[in-house]
Amino acid sequence: MTSSPHQADLTWTDDGQPFSAAFGDVYFSRESGLEETRHVFLHHNALAERWASLASEDTFCIAETGFGTGLNFLCAWQLWDQCAPAGCRLHFVSTEKFPLGLTDLQRALALWPELQHWAAQLLAQYEDPAGGWQRFRFEDGRVTLTLLIGDLLETLPQLDASVDAWFLDGFAPAKNPDMWQPQLYQTMARLSAEHATVATFTSVGDVRRGSQAAGFAMQKVKGYGRKREMLAGRLQPRTASPWSPPWYDRPAPSRAERTALVIGAGLAGCSTAFALAQRGWAVTVIERHPGEAQEASGNPQGILYCKLSAHPTPLSRFVQASYAYCLRVLRQCLPMDGVSWDPCGILQLAADEKDETRLRAIAANGYPAAFLHWVDASEASELAGIRVDRSGLNFPGGGWVHPPALCRALLEHPNITLLTCHHAMRLQRDSGRRWTAFDSAGDTLASAAVAVVCAAADSLRFAQTAHLPLKAIRGQITHLPATETSQKLRTVLCAEGYVSPARGGEHHVGASFRFDRIDCEPSVEESRDNLNLLPSLSADFAEAVTAQSLDPAQLKARAALRCTTPDYLPVIGPVVNARAFSENYAVLRKDAARKLETPAPWLDGLYVNAAHGSRGLLSAPLSGELIAAWLEGEPLPLPRPVAEAVHPSRFLLRELIRGGKRN
Repeated sequence: MTSSPHQADLTWTDDGQPFSAAFGDVYFSRESGLEETRHVFLHHNALAERWASLASEDTFCIAETGFGTGLNFLCAWQLWDQCAPAGCRLHFVSTEKFPLGLTDLQRALALWPELQHWAAQLLAQYEDPAGGWQRFRFEDGRVTLTLLIGDLLETLPQLDASVDAWFLDGFAPAKNPDMWQPQLYQTMARLSAEHATVATFTSVGDVRRGSQAAGFAMQKVKGYGRKREMLAGRLQPRTASPWSPPWYDRPAPSRAERTALVIGAGLAGCSTAFALAQRGWAVTVIERHPGEAQEASGNPQGILYCKLSAHPTPLSRFVQASYAYCLRVLRQCLPMDGVSWDPCGILQLAADEKDETRLRAIAANGYPAAFLHWVDASEASELAGIRVDRSGLNFPGGGWVHPPALCRALLEHPNITLLTCHHAMRLQRDSGRRWTAFDSAGDTLASAAVAVVCAAADSLRFAQTAHLPLKAIRGQITHLPATETSQKLRTVLCAEGYVSPARGGEHHVGASFRFDRIDCEPSVEESRDNLNLLPSLSADFAEAVTAQSLDPAQLKARAALRCTTPDYLPVIGPVVNARAFSENYAVLRKDAARKLETPAPWLDGLYVNAAHGSRGLLSAPLSGELIAAWLEGEPLPLPRPVAEAVHPSRFLLRELIRGGKRN
């Protein structure tokens, strides 16, 4: 996790233009920022001509240094809508160390009425951004924006993308020398597709020489307005690419036939199907139950619990990126009606003094207040609507979701077919390069070019994914009848457990963790344990609900099996032949630093998305994007180290390096 950003320090000139106080420079030309962008970046990357020649379903990737006011992005989007064929998709990746707050962004974009149609869509999803990767999707996935928030020299090297055109922007080299470094140009070259182009407003010699040294053929061309010259160029042919670990390389995209099987209609399966369907894939979802979200994804209220670490662990980085993206999906897919979901906020209360120290350290990381901020017990009580005795973190945008409603909304895409009451027991790839799912009787259920296993711990029943160290963990929630007093609870309360505001006259408290049984029969003991959590969350709330003389044996409850892994991260990505993997890379047992060239033995067209544990509601939407990015050759929606941390091959690799220990 890169350090959390500081917001841009802006002043506004007399004619209403934004000016960076920190860098002492303008964000765009005072003559016309709009025309400057069109001249420098759109024209000198030849975008109109290149986009008009795209074939349907092609993708194009732009990467930019310095998002600023978003003007370059919006101009590119406008031109894309004018030139690119239907079915094509634009990926725009931009870095920003000092992002604008929402209010400043609104004011800046109001300068360009011509861009209002596109600016309104950006502003509808934008909020004061936290650090790390932020993904936005527009026009049903026709345009994707990925913001890398943090220091460019930290974030850009973690990008996994194939960039077709570079917008080398940012404040002038004299004003912002830390950005215009040889490392930047080398990273650009590494991330570039063949024949990638680059354009920049500056003509400074160091920039030209640095770009040339990295492999770009650069030339001076006419600048915009009062600027006499600028630079434009193209990547020269390369003789070799830098080494990368072959076990994490991308499999060749399966593009001959855009059909997919998804095994499982829980949150992971529905999110995967939705992400592929938005990209034009025909998806068949196979579910053994009569409908979607029948197992762990079927709880009445799922909590958007963004449990972070004070340190940049892969899990914390994954959770933070997933949380932000999940909220955007919810706002687009579900009504905020208190039935489907409610962004009522979440209070993560300190369980004890040690936990308070941990939570204070998280709050001190400089996150925007709209993402999280510290509250004392008095402030927490005011937010909750009922007395709370502990301080903690407030996540104003969080809340609860009815997971079955989200699953249904995701499956409503016209490219998705749901096949219920069919239990896929075996997968087999035929000579026609298609994956076929069979039931226990050996009958064919469906076939497609790609298969994605999203069956939680049941993913182990398929021979191809049986090597994954998946584990089922039982969890139970308990339903509490709401009272007149308990209905005053306005936010989710979390600590060692959680309790939700009322939905349909019921609160839900939980959830238990049981390792000694894997059935789904409700347990009186676990309901009693759940009730015992309440005083630690709010003594007043506990008193309000238990005043009814609740008998745990009489309370409704729901038990289900979560799926997790030894490192508590999910498995999301392409699947290998496990035996061949161990044979190909056996030398790593003796020399873990060997830079092997042997390609990974991918099972072509087979992927897995499972083991989201107790945070599947939060992480599933972004996991679907990650699967789609792997399949389509798109920029990954996560930093490459985080994508590797959730990669299915990580356990086989560790087993080799650590001598057989699977952790």
